[in-house]
Amino acid sequence: MNALELLRSALRAIRAHKLRSFLTLLGIIIGVSTIVGVVGIISGLNRYVAEKVIVLAPDVYILTRFGIIRSREEFLKALKRQPITWQEYERLSSGVLRKASRVSCGVGGSMAVNSGDKRLPDMIVAGVSPDFAEMFRLEFELGCFFTENEDTQPVAVIGADTKDELFPQINPIGRTLLIRGLPFRIIGLMPKQGKSIGFNQDGRVYIPVQVYRRNFMTSNQSMDIYVKAAGGVEGIDESLDELRAYMRALRHTAFRDADPFGVLTQESLQELWRQISAAAFILMVLVSGVSLGVGGIVIMNIMLVSVVERTPEIGIRRALGARKKDIRRQFLLEATLLSLSGGLIGVILGSGGAYLVKGLAGFPAQVTPSILLAGIGLSTLVGLAAGFLPARRASNLLVIDAIRAE
Repeated sequence: MNALELLRSALRAIRAHKLRSFLTLLGIIIGVSTIVGVVGIISGLNRYVAEKVIVLAPDVYILTRFGIIRSREEFLKALKRQPITWQEYERLSSGVLRKASRVSCGVGGSMAVNSGDKRLPDMIVAGVSPDFAEMFRLEFELGCFFTENEDTQPVAVIGADTKDELFPQINPIGRTLLIRGLPFRIIGLMPKQGKSIGFNQDGRVYIPVQVYRRNFMTSNQSMDIYVKAAGGVEGIDESLDELRAYMRALRHTAFRDADPFGVLTQESLQELWRQISAAAFILMVLVSGVSLGVGGIVIMNIMLVSVVERTPEIGIRRALGARKKDIRRQFLLEATLLSLSGGLIGVILGSGGAYLVKGLAGFPAQVTPSILLAGIGLSTLVGLAAGFLPARRASNLLVIDAIRAE
């Protein structure tokens, strides 16, 4: 039998029991759609986090009180650390760090912001140094960031959501907003960046750090210090070592004691996110794998039933000259077509589900051709594995026994 005859014969067998064939596909459909949907969402989240959430340049790192917290024990230990103070920032920014080309700082908290009768009770207000915008690659739709000369002035830069809530359909530049009752003149507006996974970059207000310290900073509030390594990405390790040595000396930390501070780098943040997303991916793959396994077992069972039902047909075809490999290939092709059909339906449903979640929940799903091909390829492999035993059994039937079977 040539390939075309095999295909026609397999399709006839599948169409002969349409409902049974469809029910057989359900396990494959569920498994493939879950894999495609979850991988699409995780892929989109990885890209979003790398481009939007982790806004650190590769040669910039942050000295912070907490750093990366992976457990409750680490959080409790970090709580015992002393806050990073303005005096420590002044020492670090005075030129003692020879491996750093720039040292900046920031501090922030949730505060009430209002303009006229419009009030936002929990906006993130951050006091930062003037070079913050350059270090974190901030973009502006209108106006600009404050300069060194404005470091002590009551000026503010706002995000798109803040503008939409307080100054809808009007230009906010030059207008006044109140932060805890204190007036600030708006000099800059950042473009709409969107929000996802609970992180909103548009609902922020930036003011000069000196103004924040004078009016809002509490005695136990910790600052963040931003350091740009000299020599670019290649110099970040040396710069980190220098900073750690200097901070440990400032705080009189014993040689064997852990660092009394945390450090965030682009690489450490991305590695943390990779661990989180990998754990979610493995969990969903295991769940989907169970569904695919069940789907494969169902296909195998149906194909074994089909072998029993079609035993006389197999015997007649063998008597008319069909070879063992022809019978084997036919049943393998039927199982593969069943599984492939389920995979195609699963790919469509999974892609639709991922984009539905994107539209409803704001998750930045990204279903790429490689994800689609992986779903189809996986379903095809399941079909081949499920069809192997039935195909082998059908091809090994004795001709005379098969013809006599009722």
